Amino acid sequence: MTKPPKSKQASRMGRPPLNVKPLLVRLPEGVAERIDALVGKNKRAEFIRDAVMRALAERDGAAPDGEDENTP
Repeated sequence: MTKPPKSKQASRMGRPPLNVKPLLVRLPEGVAERIDALVGKNKRAEFIRDAVMRALAERDGAAPDGEDENTP
């Protein structure tokens, strides 16, 4: 039995990498529910990522990605 010919392109299936690292974060009771009530359960991770990036930028003294420093 012969093997099928291999493609010259790299075999990649599915979604492209998101360049993120999974991280377990423990939040006080009720916080996840408050976030879900504000943005919806499917947007929880995005909300937390945005909040962390804003907090880091605030502490670094830089504007978060995609925002102008002059914006209030």
